[in-house]
Order: sequence, then C-alpha cells, then structure tokens
Amino acid sequence: MATNIDGGTLMLESRLACPQCGHLSVEVMPTDACVFFHECAACGALLKPKPGDCCVFCSYGSVPCPPMQRQGRSCCGG
Repeated sequence: MATNIDGGTLMLESRLACPQCGHLSVEVMPTDACVFFHECAACGALLKPKPGDCCVFCSYGSVPCPPMQRQGRSCCGG
C-alpha cells in the first residue's frame, strides 16, 4: 500500500518481524506519528525501538516509517 504525499510516494505498509519468535505481521504505519511499542500477536513480546531508531518500524520493519522515507527525517524531530 502506497500513497502520494507532498509529491512523493510513501509506502504505508511494513512487515514487522518479532525479534523474540520471528512472527511476521503486516502493519499500516501512521504518516504523522511514531510507534514506540508494538505487541507481537504470536508471543506477546513488546517491541520497542532499538537505540538510535525512532520507532518499531525502523527497527523491525521491512520498510522504514514515513518520516524516514521523506528525506531521512526522524519522526521524533531529530
């Protein structure tokens, strides 16, 4: 799933891979907010961003979050 925002195409779906059990889930990313936590549907592990990453999508996703797709900006203002 992709959308055209500000003249550029952003991917809005990312496959999150649980680091505990390897479960994959396809999630829709918000375009204007960080996702700091995600609970794995398979094992219940609470995913948190790795140090230096702005959100769980940048740490465990197949596609970085929309703010990072836009010119590498951090969704946390960094």
